Amino acid sequence: MAETGAHTTGKMKPNYFYSIISVALVLFVLGFFAMVIFNARQLVRSLKERVNLIVELQPDVQKSEIEGIRRGIEQSIFAIPGSVEFTSKEQAAELMREDFGEDFLKLDLPNPLYDVFTFNVKAAYLASDSLKAIRTRLIERPGVVDVFYQEGLVNEIAENIRSVSLIALVVLAFFIFISVALIHNTVRLALYANRFLIKNMELVGASWEFISHPYIQRGAWHGLLSGLIASAGLLILFLWVQSDIPGLRSLVDWAGIGLLFALLLAMGMAINTLSTYYVVRRYLKMRVDDLY
Repeated sequence: MAETGAHTTGKMKPNYFYSIISVALVLFVLGFFAMVIFNARQLVRSLKERVNLIVELQPDVQKSEIEGIRRGIEQSIFAIPGSVEFTSKEQAAELMREDFGEDFLKLDLPNPLYDVFTFNVKAAYLASDSLKAIRTRLIERPGVVDVFYQEGLVNEIAENIRSVSLIALVVLAFFIFISVALIHNTVRLALYANRFLIKNMELVGASWEFISHPYIQRGAWHGLLSGLIASAGLLILFLWVQSDIPGLRSLVDWAGIGLLFALLLAMGMAINTLSTYYVVRRYLKMRVDDLY
């Protein structure tokens, strides 16, 4: 009996090894897709926060009013800290000369340009209603003529984000469904060779809880190990891609990536545990003849 048990145990180890690797690969693919979506959102957020708002000042605005407008923008909740820049009409004219040549402004003509502030708004405020409210609020300040932004670009970004987000959610839900199905089948195949042992334990009087406990515990551990392998693979891949694309470094949100890895660990443990519980109970409910 001891030799038979040892032979059976040795035979089962490869099955559990392949089960762990298979679940890790499924979690890796799911995590990779989730990471792509997450980094795409970070990229979209970065692009949204590069949209400029231009505040034109009155020709006779005083320096004290200019400083007041600057402080008001910098202290507002919608402006990105450090993005506020002041350009005088003289500086603007010089920039125009560099672009269009010396004949852009004749010496005997007055400068038609305005002193302006430019700044970027936070991504959460890059919506038509929010931008209109910001514009109204700034125009009411003394010394401000008007506020401009690329409304068509803003609307186009918002529409594209809605479309891409909807598609991404549908695809992610599909990936999660496929992942659950694949992991469940992997667990079922790993326990298939133990079906007679599970049933024999019941026949000799062991309770279902006593029989299920070691399998469920092992399933949870294997799920955790699969999640760790998948997370390690994703981290290596992400660091490698980041080294080839330095621009990604400014978009990295390590808290979000850590949360993704934690979700992969929890998902691996949860699906493995529930699948093991279901498969073991299924074998316990079956008749001996049906196990063949």
